Amino acid sequence: MNVATEGRLTQRARDARAALDAHVREIVAWHFSPETGSPFWLDYASKLSFDPREKVRSYDDLKHLGHFEDEWLRGGPVRRWLPKGFEGEPLAVFETGGSTGLPKSRLNIHDYRIDYSQFSETLSDQTFPKGSDWLMLGPSGPRRLRLAIEHLAQVRGGIAFHVDLDPRWVNKLIKAGKHQEMEAYKEHVVDQGLKILRGHGNVKCLFTTPKLLEALCEKISVAKAGITGIFCGGTEMNAQFHRFAREELVPGVDFVPTYGNTLMGLACSKPFDAEARDYTITYYPPHPRAVLDLVDPDDPERVVEYGETGRVMLTTLTKDFFMPRFLERDEGERTEPIDPYPWDGVSNLRLFTRFEESVVVGVY
Repeated sequence: MNVATEGRLTQRARDARAALDAHVREIVAWHFSPETGSPFWLDYASKLSFDPREKVRSYDDLKHLGHFEDEWLRGGPVRRWLPKGFEGEPLAVFETGGSTGLPKSRLNIHDYRIDYSQFSETLSDQTFPKGSDWLMLGPSGPRRLRLAIEHLAQVRGGIAFHVDLDPRWVNKLIKAGKHQEMEAYKEHVVDQGLKILRGHGNVKCLFTTPKLLEALCEKISVAKAGITGIFCGGTEMNAQFHRFAREELVPGVDFVPTYGNTLMGLACSKPFDAEARDYTITYYPPHPRAVLDLVDPDDPERVVEYGETGRVMLTTLTKDFFMPRFLERDEGERTEPIDPYPWDGVSNLRLFTRFEESVVVGVY
């Protein structure tokens, strides 16, 4: 990177940070105002010795609110998260996977549409053609993916076809050692996807998970089936699978790794450099709506240095949902800003080492 380019990136990073601080002030004012805030945050504020709207003036000031607790989202009443400013609007409730106990749930009013409309702008119109249809082959049910992929298809002028997969059932089969039944279930899911691809010729875009993509490619060439773009994410997405997908599974098909969850939305990956042949996956969150910090697992107040391994700390900053400084179940390496995304990213995202024995990774 030359000096001029580095200087421009540094300035863009400063501008992004200023925009983040302004966004924090807006979101804190919304969630802690008696006119627009949610019952949960208004009650939380009543127990503080300060008014968050006055104390929190920047992203760094969120530390005054402590860390968002995992258990707050497990169980109801779920309407305690509804901002008064959105009362009367249609509501959706989405859940996390449920692999570590009672599923976390959150209300959603507008976020999934905004998140996926923004993500749509990052997709190539050549490989994810507008007007083409989509196949979603993966977990749906109570997860936001079902409605989010449908919205993504719609905003690009297409229709989404869905094949459901229930990862909670898969987890039960794995824990019970019923691997034959698990394989049969995977075959059932993939066969449904094949029927859609064979019966609907306008399906050119695919969302699926690494394991399901591999199972699908054992049956057919997805390129010959008409797929030109694949948007792929899941627990098995790593540099090894990234290389395998591009070089062996789906050569010539646009392959877009992604990281998303119910609590954050959707992070974009660093554009692939074919000449460098670097298959490391680096994700950048949808700033300023969400921020990923890599922190010291033993001292979450310390953000690790670039290149250092840390635990993911997620902050979600939308009018639908405010979640400051939540310690996720993932870890990775802190990565420097780049031109498309002038804020910190995370590379080599993976399950937090200390959780490896308590979380089941199944067919999806």
